[in-house]
Amino acid sequence: MRGPHNIWRLIRTGATLERAGAMNIVLDAFEAGPALRFVARALGLPFKWLGYRGDPAMPPATRALTALGPAYIKFGQILSTRPDVVGDELAIQLRVLQDKLPPFSVEEAKAEVARELAQPVEEIFSSFSAPVAAASIAQVHRATMAETGEDVAVKVLRPRIEKAFRKDIDAFYLAARMVEVFSPGSRRLRPTEVIEHFDGVVRGELDLRLESAAASEFAANTKKDEGFQLPQIKWNLSARRVMTLGWADGAPMGNNAAIDAAGHDRVELSNRVLQLFLNHALRDGYFHADMHQGNLKVAPNGDIIAYDFGIMGHIDEYTRRVYAEILYGFIRRDYNRVAKVHFEAGYVPADKDVDEFARALRAVGEPIFGMDATRISMARLLTYLFEVTERFGMETRTELILLQRTMVVVEGVARSLNPHINIWEVASPIVTAYISKSIGPRAVISDLASTAMVLSRFGPRLPALVENALLRQGNAVPEERRPFKRWMLLSGVTGGALGAAIVIGVQALG
Repeated sequence: MRGPHNIWRLIRTGATLERAGAMNIVLDAFEAGPALRFVARALGLPFKWLGYRGDPAMPPATRALTALGPAYIKFGQILSTRPDVVGDELAIQLRVLQDKLPPFSVEEAKAEVARELAQPVEEIFSSFSAPVAAASIAQVHRATMAETGEDVAVKVLRPRIEKAFRKDIDAFYLAARMVEVFSPGSRRLRPTEVIEHFDGVVRGELDLRLESAAASEFAANTKKDEGFQLPQIKWNLSARRVMTLGWADGAPMGNNAAIDAAGHDRVELSNRVLQLFLNHALRDGYFHADMHQGNLKVAPNGDIIAYDFGIMGHIDEYTRRVYAEILYGFIRRDYNRVAKVHFEAGYVPADKDVDEFARALRAVGEPIFGMDATRISMARLLTYLFEVTERFGMETRTELILLQRTMVVVEGVARSLNPHINIWEVASPIVTAYISKSIGPRAVISDLASTAMVLSRFGPRLPALVENALLRQGNAVPEERRPFKRWMLLSGVTGGALGAAIVIGVQALG
C-alpha cells in the first residue's frame, strides 16, 4: 500500500471494469454498499476511456481480468475457488478464466534457464522447443536432456513477474482496505484475509522449488496407486525460477475422440479419476486442487497422468474424518448423524437446534436421492450443504471450500468421460473404507498409539517442564519436596517407556 502508483492502478482497474461492463457484477458479488459503489464509480466511470478493451467475446468479468494482466488473471482463478466470497454465479465465470497469455521469447527463456542452472542451455539440453503452453506466471517448453536423451518439460517463470505481481498485490491490499472502510457490511467476507490468502498462494507459485516439493510429496503419497502416475521431478535441473520434470505423453483428458482412438475404457477412467481424488483427499489429506482436463492426460498404457502442481489442497486428519462422516451419513441418508457431526465438530454454533438442522439437511438430501442415479451429483450436494450450514451460522472454512470446488471440477471431468456415471455408487467404496479405518476400535487404538508416541518423546522432560512452570508462577520447588521431584522424574521416564511399549505393541498388531 505504498506510493501513489496504487491509486493510479485502481483507477485503471475501475476504468477497465467499466469498459468491459463488469463493474456491477463485481460490486454485486461483494455485496457492496452505497458508499463503496460511489467510490468505485468515481474511480472508474470518468476514466472509462483509459480502461483496457479486452476481448469482447469473453464474459465481462473474465474479459476485464484478462485485459488487466497476469496478477488479475491469477486473482480471478483464486476467487473461482471461493464462491463463499464472490457468489456462485461469478465463481462459475471465473472458473473458465483463460490462463493464456502471449508467450515470451525462446531466447529469454533460455537466458533464464542458464542463469538459474548456472550452465549454458546447450550443455544441458540437446533440443529446446518454442513454448508449448503460456500462462499467467510461467510457460512450458519441451526439451531433450543432452546426457540421457530423455524428453522433459521445462517450466520457466516470466521475466520480472515477481516485480509485476508485487506492484499489483500492493494495489489489491489498498482496495481491500477501501472495501472495509466504505462497506462495513462486506467485512464479513474478510477482504484483507482474502488478499493475504492470494498473496500466500502467489508467493508459493513464484518459487518453483516449492511446486517441485509439492509434486515430490504428492508422488510419495501416490506411488502405490494403480493406474496413476506423475512426471518425475528432475531436482538437479530445477531451481527457484526453473522446474524440470519428465514429459507426459498421452491423450488429453478433454479429448474423448483421442481417448477412444487409443482404445481406453472411458467408463473405467471416469470411475478411477473420481476414486483417485477421494483417496488422495481422505487417505492422504493432500490432493491436487486443480484437476481439470487441461492438467490430466491418459498414458498409452491407460494410466491417468496429473501435472501442474501449483495449487494443492491440504486437510488435517480431524477434518478428513468429519468430511468422511458427512459423506457417509448422506450415503446412508442418516441426516441426524450428519447434523450431530456438524455440532460435534463445532461447525455449527451450539445454540442452534440440532433437530431443526437435521430436517434442513433432509431437505437437501432427499430431492437429490430422488433423482435418477445418473443425475445424482456429489458436487451439487456439497453446494447445497454449504448453503444450509451458512444459514445456521457455520463460519467459512477455506480448506472445505477448496475441497468442494475441486470436487465440482473432478465430477465434471468424470461426467465428461461418462455422462451416465453414478457418482455415489463409485464414491461409496472409498468413503466406506476410510470410515472403517478412521472411525471405530481400530482408529481408537491408532489414536492412542499416536498419543503414546508423544508421551514417549516428552516423558523424560515432564519433571523439568512442571518445575519450570511452577518457577514461572513464583512457586519454586522447596527442599522438602525434592522427593516429589524425584517421583516426577521416575514417572516421566516410566511414562515414556510405557508410551514406547504401546507404540511397539500396536505396530506389531498392525
